[in-house]
Parts: sequence; C-alpha cells; structure tokens
Amino acid sequence: MFPTPIEKSSPQIQTAYKALLPVSLFFWLLPLIAIAIFSVKPGADFTTGNYWGIPSSFEGFTNYGRVFFESDMPRYMLNSLMITVPTVIGCVILSSMTGFALGVYKFKANLWVFFMFVAGNFVPFQILMVPVRDLTLDMGLYNTIPGLVLFHIAFQTGFCTLFMRNFIRALPFELIEAARVEGIAEWKIFWYVVLPLMKPALAAMAVLIFTFIWNDFFWAIVLTQGVETQPVTAGITSFNAQYRAAYHLMSAGSIVAALPPVVMFFAMQKHFIAGLTLGAVK
Repeated sequence: MFPTPIEKSSPQIQTAYKALLPVSLFFWLLPLIAIAIFSVKPGADFTTGNYWGIPSSFEGFTNYGRVFFESDMPRYMLNSLMITVPTVIGCVILSSMTGFALGVYKFKANLWVFFMFVAGNFVPFQILMVPVRDLTLDMGLYNTIPGLVLFHIAFQTGFCTLFMRNFIRALPFELIEAARVEGIAEWKIFWYVVLPLMKPALAAMAVLIFTFIWNDFFWAIVLTQGVETQPVTAGITSFNAQYRAAYHLMSAGSIVAALPPVVMFFAMQKHFIAGLTLGAVK
C-alpha cells in the first residue's frame, strides 16, 4: 500500500536515487538560483540579452542598496508584517478554540459544522474576487490593512480549524475526563490541559500561515493599492517603469521579500517538524 523505503530497496535503486536526487534538487532550485544571479547583475545585461551568462559587472551592493534606500521596499516590508502577524495571531486563537469545540464536544451538528469549515477550502478563490472586493468597498475596508487582515483570518480559519481539530482528537481524552472529574471548568481545561499539549501544532500552523499570508500576491493586488497598504509581494512590481522593467531590482527585492519566511522556518524548525509528525508513530 505504501512505497517501499529507499533503505530497503535494491542497491541499484539506491544508487539511482542518490544520483538523481542532486539533479532534481538543482532543477527545483534553478529559479531561485536565477533570481539570485539576476539580483547582482547590472540593468544593461538585460537589454543586451545576457540572461544566464556571467554578470558583466558585480552590482549586488548597488542593487540591494537601491532596494533598501532608494525605494519604498522598507514600507512594503512593514505593511507585510502589519498584515501577516495579526493574521497569524487571529487564526491561531480562533482555530484553537473552534478545534477544541469540534474535537472535544459531541453534538448533533458537530460533523456538519466541521464540513462547513472544510468545504470553504475547496472554493476557488478566483470566483470570490468580485464579491469580496465589493464587500470590502461596502464596509469601508477596501485598501486598508485591517480589511486585508480580517479577510485573511476569515479565509485561513477553515484550514486552521481542520488542522487543530484533527490534532486535538488525537490527544488522550482521558486527560480531559480526569480534569472534569476534578470539577475544573471547561475554559480552564482548554487553557491549562489542552493548550499546552497543542504547542507543537500551534507552532507548525503558525509557520504555515505566516508563509501563506506573506507570499500572497493575488489578494494583495485585489484589495489594496498604493504604498500605504500594499504588502511586499505587490510592492515589488513598483520597480516596473512605464516602458522598461527593472528586472535586476525586482530580483533583489524578491530575495529580500523571501528572507522573513525562511528565517521564521529555521527559527521554528524543531517545533514545525514536531507538529507535523506528532502522532504519526505510536
């Protein structure tokens, strides 16, 4: 039913696996390598067609200096933080409570409510573009950071609830029953018993949601416009002039924009892996 572990395969398959793995990794990293190379090239290399060749001159300090000090990139980065951090906090708080309610309490509509959360993840977000934009206009939330935060929380809570509900259902229910026998209130059971056990799952979910929201581009250009509200993914396009695209600056800006999710992943790597694998092996 499951693939045979590579350690139990024949020596020929193991050799082929070891030979093809670096090749696959190279092709997977090729776009990132290209962006890193483009970010240190001068703009003249793109007009002369020197896309993949050696840079005619090293302009890394110049390009990144212009990104940081001669553009609105710091403001776009700040906007992304102001959008992403409240969204992660809101999703973690709401999904932990809804996951607790759906995973612990048994009531008739439990499964239907859970299906409603799950069903929202299967709706193509493109078809919601016009209704969501009109809704934000009617509510006065268009082109505002709070509007984008509320929208992301509403859309990400379904996935987070699915994540947390399944995690909580895997916890030992005897702990909750023992707390109830002792007469502990339900909110104290959630706060002092269940929530400490959810720390690995909360860390893993926080990393995932941070990455999703930080890298969002579609809703960033649909619901915001201008330097005051746009996140960094949409702000990178500001390097495009009317008749010419500054690909070297866009590449440098892309590298800068990719750093926060990478830093957060490595900072939370231990908890992230533990949250994804907890319960996989008994």
